[in-house]
Amino acid sequence: MILQQLVNGLTLGSLYALIALGYTMVYGVLLMINFAHSEIFMSGAVISLLCYKKLEAFLPPTEAFLAAILISFLACAILAVLIERVAYRPLRRAARLTPLISAIGVSILLQNAVFLWISDQSIAYPQAFEVRHFRVLGADVNTLQLLILGVSLTLMLMLHVFVNKTRLGTAIRATAQDATTASLMGIPVNGIIAITFFIGGALGGVAGALNGMYYGSIKYNMGFVPGIKAFTAAVLGGIGNIPGAMCGGLILGLLESLVVGFIPNGSDWKDVIAFTVLLLILLFRPEGLFGRHVPDKV
Repeated sequence: MILQQLVNGLTLGSLYALIALGYTMVYGVLLMINFAHSEIFMSGAVISLLCYKKLEAFLPPTEAFLAAILISFLACAILAVLIERVAYRPLRRAARLTPLISAIGVSILLQNAVFLWISDQSIAYPQAFEVRHFRVLGADVNTLQLLILGVSLTLMLMLHVFVNKTRLGTAIRATAQDATTASLMGIPVNGIIAITFFIGGALGGVAGALNGMYYGSIKYNMGFVPGIKAFTAAVLGGIGNIPGAMCGGLILGLLESLVVGFIPNGSDWKDVIAFTVLLLILLFRPEGLFGRHVPDKV
């Protein structure tokens, strides 16, 4: 029983971690919470489904799904860059609250665009391939869970290596540390911020496609609860800390699965537990489990 909940928790947590990386990267560079990121996640699910339905007429189901994920990856990355350019960049020197309001406005805009132009009801997400089940030490593990874990962990590892081992990753870290000094050193700050949004949007798009396949349906407002939980995961790990966001997502997913598995009516309590974790972290360790306190600059 415990092993089964661990498998379920790792699958769910890997999706939270992918979404949380978008939050934490933007915050690390701009010190801003991009609340429109949950709708980029939703857009990834919608785009991948629409593309899959078009491509399955020409390609085998598995290849059509993989192509749909790739298209969703690129489309959501471009969408995130456009949002940054139109809704955030003109407000970069405004009061801290102004970009936050703009982010909420973009979130409502995207949600209602899908509501009006796509569907106001849940849409079934078809199975692109046969899901096979295995018994591992008494736990039921299926190929869809392995796909989600494999894709998520691969993308997170690639991001970690990119940020820490490449020149562009060094530029991102320098911009996050001090954008003014980075610009004086010749780093194109606006371009680095756009790249940060591109990466975060791409990861959110993939998470949306995998989430649609995992749960079998999508909806125009599907991004709200996972988005808030991914934000909780980012805060849990240390907002602005990439490894922390990864670990925070996995911890939150495992915690939810254990609550569902071992507490009576646990499915009714899992959201309460998740947001209680957010409250406790903000009260007792606001820098997160893997973050560190940084004094204000004067």
